[in-house]
Amino acid sequence: MKSKIGEIIEKKGYKKKYVAEQVGVSANQLSNWITGKNYPTVDKAFKLAEVLRVSVEELYEKGQS
Repeated sequence: MKSKIGEIIEKKGYKKKYVAEQVGVSANQLSNWITGKNYPTVDKAFKLAEVLRVSVEELYEKGQS
């Protein structure tokens, strides 16, 4: 899966630090989600989607199978 989190944050005009604080994670953890180094837990994914005002499905793009 390809993360679209960074793209959404940029498009919405949010600061990464603000988003991380709202979700309750460190800026470093958010950065890891953006780069695909790791993925949010289900509860954090829902919180992130809520903060960004998108659906959870919009946070990631399915890769080629």
